[in-house]
Amino acid sequence: MPETDVVIIGAGLAGLGAAAAVRDAGASAVVLEASGRTGGRAWTDHPAALDGAWFDMGAVWLHNAEHNPLVPIAQAAGDRLLRSDTIRQERTFIGDRLATEAELAAYSDAEPRYFAAADAILAERDDVSLAEVARRLPDDPWAATIEAWEGSVICAVDADRFSARDWRRNALAGSNLVPDGGIGAFVRRRLTQGLDIRLNTPATRVRWGNPGGQVTVETARGSITGGACIVTVSTGVLASETLRFDPILPAQVSEAVHQLPMGLVVKVVLRAAGGDRLDLPGHCFVDRILTRVGDPLMPFQCWPFGRDYVQGWIGGSTAWDLARQGEPAAVDFALGYLRQAFGGRVDRLFAGGATLVTHWDADPWVRGAYCYAVPGAALARDALGEAVSDGHLMFAGEACHVGLAGTLGGAWISGQAAARTALAATRFVGR
Repeated sequence: MPETDVVIIGAGLAGLGAAAAVRDAGASAVVLEASGRTGGRAWTDHPAALDGAWFDMGAVWLHNAEHNPLVPIAQAAGDRLLRSDTIRQERTFIGDRLATEAELAAYSDAEPRYFAAADAILAERDDVSLAEVARRLPDDPWAATIEAWEGSVICAVDADRFSARDWRRNALAGSNLVPDGGIGAFVRRRLTQGLDIRLNTPATRVRWGNPGGQVTVETARGSITGGACIVTVSTGVLASETLRFDPILPAQVSEAVHQLPMGLVVKVVLRAAGGDRLDLPGHCFVDRILTRVGDPLMPFQCWPFGRDYVQGWIGGSTAWDLARQGEPAAVDFALGYLRQAFGGRVDRLFAGGATLVTHWDADPWVRGAYCYAVPGAALARDALGEAVSDGHLMFAGEACHVGLAGTLGGAWISGQAAARTALAATRFVGR
């Protein structure tokens, strides 16, 4: 007899969503988490560099709040949700000056033109790289900036490596909410109660395809058998093969994993050492217009919640390069980027101030930020989410959701859907 109805590998949002669905159905689940904490890429820390103020090291927002299943959970618990889109003010620079109202209007008008060009291309071809859209708009002065936003900033990958159809299938809409106190703290406080979660227990091998469909998961602390298994680790971990499968996975699953590599975003925090605030209001968002396709874009959130620091994020190949070079290179890059707009004030303001750089590339249990589909593989998410062994083995996570890929909400929904399929496979009917 199995020791539990479902074994779940990973206590990120997909794993927690799956476990909650199993619990709510009256069945049993054991969640195996390799690290020493829950939440996965939803991690609220209190770093010494910020004097212990809460800071989200990974995910920040509840995207598409109007349709995000995590929002009503927070609301029902009485948690305060900050409306990020309305509390922030925005400043867009062209070179070392602020964009004019006319330029901002033209920039805003360019976005639907960019999306229309993408749709026209995808009506003609199954898939292309996102970079093809800007090539269709060679005389559009805003296309380079929009490409950088849609590629490296939002989706953590350079446009020439990214499936335009996957991007289009997962274009986010709606508003963005931030749980006061941090999204990782919200996850730990609201989404882990009543679940059997075993921390510091990395799974090493999944034995599936046994008679009756039972699945045995081997860990450093012993083995556990379930009627089904849901694997919610990132595609970076799956591709590394630190988690083995016996027998090996079907070809379509392995292929999907490699068609969904991990992108990377690096956050860089610079804490002010003086009183200058760069003539920016609190909770101000600063970006810039790019003049050349392929140039890196590093937006900054300045003085968030009235605090004395700025945080910038950089994605795609530039993020991977900076991660390889180390923290000093990332800090220098951020300072240099700010210097383009504010000149020497930047050096005077941040000289001697504390810094913080995130390292999701080096986390062995994640290996990046979130995944993207390579050109020509826009259906890889669908393939990875398909039931294996009649549902006794399932994969779930942001990689498997179409519509909210790369988000906590998408991971949660994917985990819950996988749990329903897994429970059906075990013929569990509830109590």
